[in-house]
Amino acid sequence: MDFLKDKVKKKQFLFSYCVFVINGMLALSVGSLLPFIRDAKGLDYAFCGIIVSLHSVGNLISSFTAGVLPVFIGRKKSILTFNAFFALAYVLIVFSGNKWAIALAFVLTGLARGATSNFCNTVINNLAPGKAGVINGLHAMFSIGAFSFPILLTLLTATNAGNWIYACYFMLAMGILSWLLYFMIPLDCDKVERKQGGASDFGFFKEPLFLMCTATMFFYLCAEQGVIGWMVTYFQDTGLMPEWFSQISASVLWIMILAGRLTTAWLSARVKKERLLLVMGLGIVLFFFLLITSTSGALIVLGVIGFGYSMAGIYPTTVAISGWISKKYPLAWSFQLTFASLGSILMPSIIGKIAESAGIFYGMSSIVAVVLIDLAFIIILNLYSGKMCTEG
Repeated sequence: MDFLKDKVKKKQFLFSYCVFVINGMLALSVGSLLPFIRDAKGLDYAFCGIIVSLHSVGNLISSFTAGVLPVFIGRKKSILTFNAFFALAYVLIVFSGNKWAIALAFVLTGLARGATSNFCNTVINNLAPGKAGVINGLHAMFSIGAFSFPILLTLLTATNAGNWIYACYFMLAMGILSWLLYFMIPLDCDKVERKQGGASDFGFFKEPLFLMCTATMFFYLCAEQGVIGWMVTYFQDTGLMPEWFSQISASVLWIMILAGRLTTAWLSARVKKERLLLVMGLGIVLFFFLLITSTSGALIVLGVIGFGYSMAGIYPTTVAISGWISKKYPLAWSFQLTFASLGSILMPSIIGKIAESAGIFYGMSSIVAVVLIDLAFIIILNLYSGKMCTEG
């Protein structure tokens, strides 16, 4: 990694990795805190599905605007503006009893999360374009934060469920810390230009690879946010697993995602990225079927472990495959992330609606359809890649 020899680029790399750990905590706090917030605020399944989707709405809005706004005010001012919503969201969760204020808080968590994802992925992609190992390393940092929060929440609520509020105070502090870290990130070129190398701003819409990667990310995020947002509630409400495992399951999932991303980072230098993606796509289908159809505790745990390990590298590897498009077209990443994020908006609400009318089991079972469709697009991506190599 030659860019680490440059002092400014080294700081960009290290600080981006650090804030992505906190972003992982933010992302997992949504699903992990949901049962506690539901009970404390008297919310039903349908409304819980809406607020989880509102988190993704905020994520989508900032994924786009945090990519476009730097054209006008610069990247530093843009990320500092959006990241301030992190701490504000937890102020609302802690101090407000109004359900619409809670809904607003979930929007704000999404705004902060999406801006962080846009900023850090853009910085790392610019430092090491197309390097799946470096990008997987960034997302491994997200995994560390993601599995840490449910463990913290479990420890806090082990003797008193009311202690979930202290986890919110912790996240409020993390929101302030992340803002300070962004403030200290040096940017050698703060203003983003609308054109680079004479490339058309919207030429990426004519690139088949852009469309296929975006579709792959869309259905992956349907599955990811569906599982992350509802898995803890699913285990708690069905009674399939002991109550203590309901929270720990989220940590188990993200520990395996971390292991999978480190594995993918290592393999990406040795195996073609599209082939890795295909293996992971097959894995999420197989293990989610195991998770949702099993009544045995051991098989459910195996399903969680396998699903987390298999899903680990799908998103960053897909980003790496389309990396040259983001480098060629400055606005491509914002649009790709925006369209893909629609999946994470739609799925939690779909699960909530189905759960309200038919039960949480059937709500979670709807994820089967999206993992199968995601696998289909991964296969198409592999076929297209093979065709391009043959023509090349």
